[in-house]
Amino acid sequence: MAPRRPVFSVCWFLLLLLSSVCGGRRLRGESTALTLESVRKFLTREEDSIVFSLIERAKYPRNAPAYDPSYLGSPAKFHGLSLVELFVRETEAVQAKAGRYENPVEIPFFPRHMTLTLAPPYDFPNELHAAAAAVNVSGTIWREYLDGWLPQITSQGDDGNYAPTAAADLVCLQALSRRIHYGRYVAEAKYRDAPQDYNTAIRAQDRDALMKLLTFEGQEDAVKRRVEEKAKVFGQDVTLGKRADDGGNATDYKVDPVVVYRLYGDWVIPMTKMVQVEYLLRRLD
Repeated sequence: MAPRRPVFSVCWFLLLLLSSVCGGRRLRGESTALTLESVRKFLTREEDSIVFSLIERAKYPRNAPAYDPSYLGSPAKFHGLSLVELFVRETEAVQAKAGRYENPVEIPFFPRHMTLTLAPPYDFPNELHAAAAAVNVSGTIWREYLDGWLPQITSQGDDGNYAPTAAADLVCLQALSRRIHYGRYVAEAKYRDAPQDYNTAIRAQDRDALMKLLTFEGQEDAVKRRVEEKAKVFGQDVTLGKRADDGGNATDYKVDPVVVYRLYGDWVIPMTKMVQVEYLLRRLD
């Protein structure tokens, strides 16, 4: 009787065969050229993802045990991680196997625990300068979200839904990280559009001058007002036969639109601009 081939070997061979067939192939669709217009479209669409993720997280109360390392019981076994940290780390590892982090737009919070992807390669466009790899503010995003903004979008309380809470946090963190780190693409598009405007400040490593060049207060105000309006539209209950704005009691929004306005004004936009500055400082390396 012939020996049975290991299932893993067969699966790996099929995976390699599929990779050779699909590798390097781009999907049909719009041009991948990086322009100021494509950047604006991406950032506008990300507003929807962020607002929806905040609404989903606000469905649960604070659920403090999910963030307490002692909740899991064995510091040695889980390396002192909280449930949320463990959930994010392990989920990112699974998503890495599926190829999520092959896309340079996506940046993990626990990169040291990434595994090799099992998915066939995809030819993502290489739009950034090599120095982009050095621009990473994931740690700051994590701390600011958990310590600064999470208490503002959730109510006090504990309903025991710790796993769904962690899952909702992960979606929020990924959406915010994607938007903020997209500042690298914003900076690259702006630089390509007018390199002569930035070269002097880059060579002088002048952060203040770069920040001034990147700041357009009118545009930033429009973004803040738009996300506030989206929080109002997405976050109200729909009642058949009655318009939400037909007088009566004030609308009870699922997440406070004013908090979303401040989230963008005090954190998301400034952090994105900081990423832009850090990227441009390395653009001529």
